[in-house]
Amino acid sequence: MAGTTQPALKLIDGGQKDRRAFLRELYSTHGGSVYGRCRYLLKDPTKAEDAMQEVFARALTSSDELRAESSPLGWLMKIATHHCLNQLRAERAPWRRWFERDEAARPEGTGGEQAMETRELVRALLSRVDVETQAAVVHYWVDGMTLEEVAAMLGRSVPTVRKRLERFAALTNEELKVP
Repeated sequence: MAGTTQPALKLIDGGQKDRRAFLRELYSTHGGSVYGRCRYLLKDPTKAEDAMQEVFARALTSSDELRAESSPLGWLMKIATHHCLNQLRAERAPWRRWFERDEAARPEGTGGEQAMETRELVRALLSRVDVETQAAVVHYWVDGMTLEEVAAMLGRSVPTVRKRLERFAALTNEELKVP
């Protein structure tokens, strides 16, 4: 193969020492570009900083995915783009508007009875779908996993997971009648 390639990530002493050094190097070299992508997508400097930290945390745990012929900047930008788009998607979720409206109307204190009602409503909605859809919903909306991560965990394709989440969202919107 002609052209330059990036060196593969070397692992010594269980990989922790070199992984951290490699991540430090990535951060100092590409941190500004990753922050710029996050800020461009999220349109908020504080959210962009948080997202950038998440990107590098994910890079630390997923450094094995970086192959010798891959561009580290391209790899980081892919992680940043997916993370930011997932964050934006979660912020626009119809259930979030319902939740925020419910939180604003909540009286001061622990929430007591109202919190129990919310939990029961969520349990009731989840009980109306199969176990695999329940797992997809929890992993995606609660755990903040990407569609790809949920699909891998469930052993399904991304389109299948997406359809299950869309069906649950439709059920939730119908039940909650969110405007």
